[in-house]
Amino acid sequence: MYSREETKKLKEHFWTTFGQYMAAVPSSDMEKINWVNYKTGIKNIFFRMNVTNKNATLMIEMSQPDEGIRHLVFEQLLELKPVFRAALQEEWDWSNVCFDEYGKEVSRVSTSLENVSILKREDWPVLISFFKPRIIALDDFWSTAKYSFDIFR
Repeated sequence: MYSREETKKLKEHFWTTFGQYMAAVPSSDMEKINWVNYKTGIKNIFFRMNVTNKNATLMIEMSQPDEGIRHLVFEQLLELKPVFRAALQEEWDWSNVCFDEYGKEVSRVSTSLENVSILKREDWPVLISFFKPRIIALDDFWSTAKYSFDIFR
């Protein structure tokens, strides 16, 4: 069992390692990008990567405080689902209403990998293999899709 401080350090080390591993990979627009802290350029739309001691999740999270606007953003993303599928080459979970870790209502499109742990270094190659192709494909999708969300800037 790890202490809270040891867990924090392991998580920081994983994300630093992942960031260094991805540093040489340019975005679809051939720009340098911080893959760990991906900026969509649209307020309240985030690409999030999360790893716990049980699973890993990659998601697009829409956290607009106005429920009506958040639903419009989700509907706009839903309109792009065929483009999304073509870029990602797999099915993701689409949730118009769910709750983040703080209990705040959000909309989310996500995919997860079960039975992996950030606390096990031997799982790190599996985690990197999960995140890398998906965040690159998500960036490829976003490089064309983001213009559909300009109204929400």
